[in-house]
Amino acid sequence: MPYPHGPDRRAVLRGAAVASGTALAGGAFGVSTAHASVGTGAAAEPAMYFRADWNARPPTTPVQVLATPPSFVVVHHTATPNATDHSEAHALALSRSIQNFHMDSNGWADAGQQFTISRGGHVMEGRDRAVPAAREGSHCVGAHVANNNSTCVGIENEGTYMEEGPTQALTGSLVATLAWLCGAYGLNPHEAILGHRDFNATACPGDVLYAMLPELRDAVTGVLLAAGAEIGTRTVPREDRPSYPPVPRDEPRRAFEHGPGRGPDDITR
Repeated sequence: MPYPHGPDRRAVLRGAAVASGTALAGGAFGVSTAHASVGTGAAAEPAMYFRADWNARPPTTPVQVLATPPSFVVVHHTATPNATDHSEAHALALSRSIQNFHMDSNGWADAGQQFTISRGGHVMEGRDRAVPAAREGSHCVGAHVANNNSTCVGIENEGTYMEEGPTQALTGSLVATLAWLCGAYGLNPHEAILGHRDFNATACPGDVLYAMLPELRDAVTGVLLAAGAEIGTRTVPREDRPSYPPVPRDEPRRAFEHGPGRGPDDITR
């Protein structure tokens, strides 16, 4: 089915070609074989802008890091306009604006999400300690999925994807980032990659991006297989699994489109 205001979904996702039980994301995804680290046993860390690159403010209190790795990688949309400026400068300004909103308006200690991807495909470290934690297999606790932040690492994707899909540049970077995180944490993409609405009553990450998740999981699996990675080395405890709440249509627009990032059961802010 084509997007209402964008390219056909399979045209965007066809770079994840499956052949002889293996797959490699490329083509329309914009994910090169370099991201697969072919044959090395791990997906490559994507090219990324770190907090110093976008002039991040220090957190107001130290970010909590758990030795227990996360069980899920959660896909979000920012529920902001679908910007046509795909430049590096715009991407860095996006990270600053998200952090300012989370700290100044929400009263959080830092940016809530661990990673951000702009519509230009620029990947940025969000919350403090997100990258070191992923590299060492620990969990930098964020504020992006209410009552589930201790088990979820989050990726904010710039834009609103209720009626149109993300850019190919964003989608390619999303696959590369998901593959890196699933590999780093020993997660099976078909179990671990979920949308925000799987945990909270929200429209996030938008109807179109949410509908793309099955094909994104296939593409991420392809990257990991091409790298020779062992997939799903960890078993997710049953109590960590989401309950799939309903998505109410009578919520205030911002809350409905983006959803709650923090709840009473969370240990962080």
